[in-house]
Amino acid sequence: MPGRRPGRFRVVDDTFRAWRVHELGDPADVLQLDEVVSPVPGAGQLLVQVEACGLNFADDLLCRGTYQEHPPLPFTPGMEVAGTVLATGPACSVEVGQRVLAAPVAPHGGLAERTLVDERDAFGLPDHVGSVTAAAMLVTYQSAWVALFRRGGLRAGETLVVHAGAGGVGSAAIQLGRAAGATVIATAGGADKTEVCRRLGADLVVDYRVEDVVEAVKAATDGRGADVIFDPVGGDTFDASRRCIAWEGRLLVVGFASGRIPEAPANHVLVKNYSVVGVHWGGYRTRLPDVLVEAHTALMDLLARGAVEPLVSRLVALEDVPAALRDLTGRGTVGKLVVTPWTDPVPGSTSRTEGRP
Repeated sequence: MPGRRPGRFRVVDDTFRAWRVHELGDPADVLQLDEVVSPVPGAGQLLVQVEACGLNFADDLLCRGTYQEHPPLPFTPGMEVAGTVLATGPACSVEVGQRVLAAPVAPHGGLAERTLVDERDAFGLPDHVGSVTAAAMLVTYQSAWVALFRRGGLRAGETLVVHAGAGGVGSAAIQLGRAAGATVIATAGGADKTEVCRRLGADLVVDYRVEDVVEAVKAATDGRGADVIFDPVGGDTFDASRRCIAWEGRLLVVGFASGRIPEAPANHVLVKNYSVVGVHWGGYRTRLPDVLVEAHTALMDLLARGAVEPLVSRLVALEDVPAALRDLTGRGTVGKLVVTPWTDPVPGSTSRTEGRP
């Protein structure tokens, strides 16, 4: 890695387009596509030309003001980007022109043609990894990796239940569980989504619309229950998970896509001797960033070996972000939606991007 140096620049235009939230509420009502002045990166910061940005359920929560983090208004949503470094602030070791996968720094976000990131939140990208693939991996795959291995201690031979298996983070968890040698039971709603889970490699798929998830998991494990349960849904799904968790099992709390935050009776946790484990990927950025470096390294290796492959179901033009977020939160999507801001080749970039809309 080159030594740190004064800031360097390669910026063509002074302005760019960005979705911004000026007041909190439904994304369809509060997102505004603005022309904004390009920020100047400070010490340890990078200005990145966004080539792809992954959409997440948390982007909707950010707009509404119900996410764990509350950036100052106005802010741009978008938690994960892949792109090319246009400029660096002082004390940066990253070169202008380098491709990175990064988490933007608030109030800047990835739903824009450019964004600002802290160097500590940027990971180098191998040449063979396209921008769309990369942007589909930061939040979902790192969240799944941290949940399963850092927090859940998943081991080969154990049984893993993945709820919402056809979604972005669920599809990542299925693939990582299979790569780890676990038996994977996925849940999803409807024939289309259950078929997606099968294609991803789940050993058993349960359609919660027509099957009893608890009974299905118990039947598949001879009544013992699952060793690890990956739950990004919460609500009734969490309540069901408590009923089919194994002795010494780990119930991973990843999110609350159902909208209801459940509660775990302490006496039930005690009697069944299981753990309810929180998973907050964003907290590692400031508290234990080395964990995310480890996750990125492991994921790039799995990607190179073909053990994982992000399920990108749709590419979204920048102008279509509000409609795409509505589809995402309405459970009308599978896998990952990725925004590609540039419909023409990215100015000054020679990096690889797949399938622009």
